[in-house]
Amino acid sequence: MRIVQLIDSLEAGGAERMAVQYANSLADTIAFSGLVATRKEGILKTQIKEQVAYSCLFKKSSLDVYAILKLRKFIKSNRVNIIHAHSSSFFTAVMFKFFMPKMKIMWHDHYGNSDFLEDRSTKLLRISSYFFSGIIAVNHNLKKWSKNVLHFKNAIYLPNFTASEKGTALTTFLKGKDGKRIVCLANLRPQKNHLLLLQVAERLKSEYPEWTFHLVGKDFRDGYSSTIKDFILHKKLEDRVFLYGSCSDVEWVLEQAEIAVLSSSSEGLPVALLEYGLNQKPVVVTNVGQISAVVTDGISGFLVPSGNIELFFNSLVALINDQLLRERLATNLFQKIVSEFSAGSVIQKYIQWVEATITDE
Repeated sequence: MRIVQLIDSLEAGGAERMAVQYANSLADTIAFSGLVATRKEGILKTQIKEQVAYSCLFKKSSLDVYAILKLRKFIKSNRVNIIHAHSSSFFTAVMFKFFMPKMKIMWHDHYGNSDFLEDRSTKLLRISSYFFSGIIAVNHNLKKWSKNVLHFKNAIYLPNFTASEKGTALTTFLKGKDGKRIVCLANLRPQKNHLLLLQVAERLKSEYPEWTFHLVGKDFRDGYSSTIKDFILHKKLEDRVFLYGSCSDVEWVLEQAEIAVLSSSSEGLPVALLEYGLNQKPVVVTNVGQISAVVTDGISGFLVPSGNIELFFNSLVALINDQLLRERLATNLFQKIVSEFSAGSVIQKYIQWVEATITDE
């Protein structure tokens, strides 16, 4: 098999991380592994292995013919026979199929609002799905949605996975006191519900003044971002809550933190959670998406109903006050990640599914 991962950018988001992870993992397994960014590059470019063939199309519009021709040149020169399109890059893949009709397209659905699928736009996906050979869903809700709404039969659930970073420059240095840091890896999007976390930070301020919150993720400088910053200023949390933007040195960021959290109102299967586990951090996370498949409440972390500030606060306080509890939960989560969400196990299932799909067609 000769597979190229297609992704719109290399910013530090979940779908982008998975595109890089698939390309890197497949490089040691199949005849050819490539990665193409359709619109722009980003900080994840430094994590692409040397064995992975890479290109960026710098696509300027939805119907950028020059970009499609550039992709065609990359595909032909590397004799690619499968495009693995992540998230919205499916549109570029479908446009390309008009140039090479025999190309197989596997679409990877990373939709982050999977707890609110009734609001999802379907028209373009319904049309595009006729050109897909298979759909990969990052949780069971998305797989069911593909079958029931898109009426697509060859859909499979494959969990996200994570792998250790090597050779990444250490550039992010967290503020605050060692051993007293709480980190959240999440781009500044409404479904990540940072405001719940800020309300928890406000409550912690008087009782645990040395503990600080560190929000790592892309700042889109929009209304949601402004709301977060205004809350921090209004509640005088400037010395308790710190924003860092996108960071590529995730392992180093987590090494500097004591506890890791996610306060999302909707998720697929967050790559951040897998990174927390791989780096042996105790977690407090909301029970949305596929998170409960990773975290068992009280065993491998604390699982809190979405929007429940009181329980989130109490769970965090329990971890703050008990180092042995932190160590036990972190160890259990690490073991869960290694056994069920490692690159090796997921890639093996992926290759078997792709081979079966090609054979059946």
